[in-house]
Amino acid sequence: MTSDTKNLSPEDIAQYIDHTLLKPEATRAQIQKLCEEALTHKFYAVCVNSSMISVCKEILRTSPVKIAAVIGFPLGVCDTSTKVFETTRAINLGAAEIDMVVHLGAVKAQDWSYIEKDLKEVVLAAQGHPVKVILETHMLTEDEKRKVCEISLLVGAHFVKTSTGFTGGGATIEDVTLMKSIVQNKAQVKASGGVRDFATAVKMIQAGATRIGTSSGVAIVTNQAGKTGY
Repeated sequence: MTSDTKNLSPEDIAQYIDHTLLKPEATRAQIQKLCEEALTHKFYAVCVNSSMISVCKEILRTSPVKIAAVIGFPLGVCDTSTKVFETTRAINLGAAEIDMVVHLGAVKAQDWSYIEKDLKEVVLAAQGHPVKVILETHMLTEDEKRKVCEISLLVGAHFVKTSTGFTGGGATIEDVTLMKSIVQNKAQVKASGGVRDFATAVKMIQAGATRIGTSSGVAIVTNQAGKTGY
């Protein structure tokens, strides 16, 4: 990735993008199109539900485009053993990265031992593959965001991520800046939810994001208006 964020072009942004399609009504043909777009524009990864990993693998097998799978998505409230099974299955199917949703109820209850165990077991199940912890930042206080980021570092997660894009809210410059200030260079920040145009993507990168989760990847790299959605 380029280190000069002041002079990013739309084409430069491609290396930051997890091209995303997580809608429950997404068809096999739509996922195939997602992968073809990722190949055309040289996106970093596609991000899909685990049932679509095999579809992506057929198209991306010989390409550098990675497959990211969501775990415990979109609510994060399934038990830890379910997240572990889902993670193991996703890796075995061909996922290279794991995006998991934190248990918001446990965060609100300040049950930090549960959060630590939940995250740690998923990181272990991922067998060294990058794990992104999804905070759902618009639902958390600053102290809660800080604590989840700190625990993510403690258990060896590779990213903290702003949002699922499914519960309202989304990435903000303030949240990306805060998360980056906490993880510093020990982990990375993924901005996701509501990043739909080139200018917003650049601002997120300048605030410290090294990955952008969006369904508007093509619009961003062609500097067009993005669609409504994740």
